[in-house]
Amino acid sequence: MSSGTIILVVLVLCVTVMGFLASRWGGAELNSLDEWALGGRRFGTLISWFLLGGDLYTAYTFIAVPALVYGVGALGFFAVPYATIAYPIAFVILSRFWTIARRRGYVTSADFVRDRFGDRTLEIAVAVTGVLAAMPYIALQLDGMDAVFAQLGGIFSAFGGFVSLAIAFVLLAAYTYTSGLRAPALIAFVKDTLIYITVIAAITIIPAKLGGWAHIFAVSQTALAAKPKPGSILLSPSQYFAYATWAFGSSLVLFIYPHSITSVLAAKSRGVIRRNAALLPVYSLLLGFLALLGFCALAAGYTTTNNSSIVPMLIKQFFPDWFAGVAQAAIIIGALVPAAIMAIGSANLFASNVFNEFSPARVAGEAQTAKSLTLAFCAIGLLLVLTIPVQYAIYFQLLGGAWMLQIFPSFVFGMYTRWFHPRALLVGWACGFAAATAMGISTRFSPNITFVAGGTQITGFLALYALAINVAVSAMFTPVFDRLRLTRGTDMTTGADYA
Repeated sequence: MSSGTIILVVLVLCVTVMGFLASRWGGAELNSLDEWALGGRRFGTLISWFLLGGDLYTAYTFIAVPALVYGVGALGFFAVPYATIAYPIAFVILSRFWTIARRRGYVTSADFVRDRFGDRTLEIAVAVTGVLAAMPYIALQLDGMDAVFAQLGGIFSAFGGFVSLAIAFVLLAAYTYTSGLRAPALIAFVKDTLIYITVIAAITIIPAKLGGWAHIFAVSQTALAAKPKPGSILLSPSQYFAYATWAFGSSLVLFIYPHSITSVLAAKSRGVIRRNAALLPVYSLLLGFLALLGFCALAAGYTTTNNSSIVPMLIKQFFPDWFAGVAQAAIIIGALVPAAIMAIGSANLFASNVFNEFSPARVAGEAQTAKSLTLAFCAIGLLLVLTIPVQYAIYFQLLGGAWMLQIFPSFVFGMYTRWFHPRALLVGWACGFAAATAMGISTRFSPNITFVAGGTQITGFLALYALAINVAVSAMFTPVFDRLRLTRGTDMTTGADYA
């Protein structure tokens, strides 16, 4: 076994032990849903910074952003502005939601929708949307690990990587079940440190060995222009609208995923959320550097049918064996942290807003139900990785983002107004969900779709188009339902909850 492999195994085992030991952090009673799923709502600025960073900047980000740049060129840099735009949105919206949730004891976004609009069907729609959108996201974390195992070869890639992935799944599921949100919160310190070290080393060492940035950009431009679907290192005018809508639409959805909500609600104060919204853009520097690795792979002359493999290939070629082990461990740990939070967030939604809606007692056994569902959702993620080709899993995740955006009117608008009729919001959600799915299928799950208006082709992010349909339908049916005197549910929140 090489020195790099030994280092990788040791680091992964160390964070696994940390995951189990996290159950003793603070001496909490983990049979309480607040303690198990939200860390007792006591995380300060530093812990929340690492937790949110570990939650939002995943192995999928580490692998997929450079892969996208490698495949399409400048368009792949949409991830840099979208992450930056998302933080002012989080500063305003999530700090408001944190206040409401703390006063009302909410665990999920669907809890708020239920109380705000008094409609159980709308609550379940929001919860199911979150769970569906999270499943391919969990799968892609495991896929990030699979890309590393494939480069390691030997026993790690035996049986198509099934054994390694299965072991990773068991470890992930076990310490998440045992320790809840405390496990990824503790491991996030190690994960973020390793990723920062790896990215700084990669952006320093790899370009120097490839002849410098001028050479890398020149070779990348030639390689992208020669692709079956030509790309460029600069955006063409026809890509401006697609780039802008992709970045803006992604920024709207980033913080309403269930795993993001889970991390936010674990903060101990509204100030913690605001400080993190101001500090987290530091991570956007990582995204910019990571995206540049796509150009490095083009300059290195890689040809592969699986773009997700380019970062592990760069690591293997340009780093000494021992440091390659550190970098590979960073990717694997960078998958374990967000996968755990995603599983917890999904379990919270299903346990609190779907399962308990059909259960005689809403609170009794809620934590145990969420724990069991965490195991189930981790298993579904593993099943998706093993049965769905990588490119389709990625497309499914992009479609999941379009689905997730359809809860925006009921969740985000609901924090500021109750003008919309809950049944109109439900119809709007259904139309937006159906439109996103139909557009995704029509484009073979590409995130962008082209429409012709006045003889001009306009290519934009399909999730935003679906959201526009959603809002338009909700706004159109609200006065209709009010005129028909369809009963609005009772608003259980009060003005004081928003103060």
